[in-house]
Amino acid sequence: MELGKRDPVTGRLTTGHEWNGIEELDSPIPRVVLFFLAAGILFSIVYWVLMPAWPLGWTYTKGLLGIDQRQIVTREVADAATARAGWTDRVASMDYAAIEADAPLMQSVRDTGRTLFVDNCAACHSVDARGGPGFPNLRAKSWLWGGTPEAIAETIRVGINSTHGDTRVSQMLAFGRDGILDRKQVSDVVAYVRSLSGTAPVGQLDPARVAAGKEVFAANCVACHGEAGKGNPEVGAPDLTDAAWIYGADAQSIFSTVHGGRQGHMPHWGERLSPIDMKILALYVHTLEGDAK
Repeated sequence: MELGKRDPVTGRLTTGHEWNGIEELDSPIPRVVLFFLAAGILFSIVYWVLMPAWPLGWTYTKGLLGIDQRQIVTREVADAATARAGWTDRVASMDYAAIEADAPLMQSVRDTGRTLFVDNCAACHSVDARGGPGFPNLRAKSWLWGGTPEAIAETIRVGINSTHGDTRVSQMLAFGRDGILDRKQVSDVVAYVRSLSGTAPVGQLDPARVAAGKEVFAANCVACHGEAGKGNPEVGAPDLTDAAWIYGADAQSIFSTVHGGRQGHMPHWGERLSPIDMKILALYVHTLEGDAK
């Protein structure tokens, strides 16, 4: 195609490029594009002068305004801590009962406690604290290690079967897998345990199996769960008479627990959370609205 050819429609020169008969016009760049390009360059120069921008090895240009985002964040955190200290100092100095009796103070505790819970505990216990398979429902008030605020705070601090030196230690033996009980004995004790909590529909359980399971329970389970199956917070043994089940209340789930054993795990938070945060979290969990047992 001839260079400098003039387009008969627009009267503009062409660039000499052609695609399938379509010729490219030699159109000037729109002025608005040039305007914004110049404005962008001017803004960049002003920004480089005023703000931290250029790396200089181990440092950087500070800018005429001397703005430092790290200092800003540090100052904001310090200001927030100062504002928070007005009520956190009271929480630190008061006992649990006195704090729970102070409604305005408990409002601040619950607001902060919920944030702490969602950030640190919700991954296992869920946002609503109702847990799931393998993780306790904290609203059920069926505590493995005691339900006082002090006991909850200690569990948060040292964890369960964790790496903390003072961790709470708990394990359900694998009665079937390790040959302590045969399959029939496991099935019988499952029937008896289901009768304790009423999880089985009326008339579903064989009375003979329940009676046999009671004997198996008395010989193998009362050391941890107690003669009435109410559990023992000294060893983290759950109450088998309520409706709160960590691993499921159906016959197969209970059979799996008795046969294969269980050993839950809760990390310790004493190295991650401050003492005041653990106290707030314990108060939050302790005062959660309970589910019916």
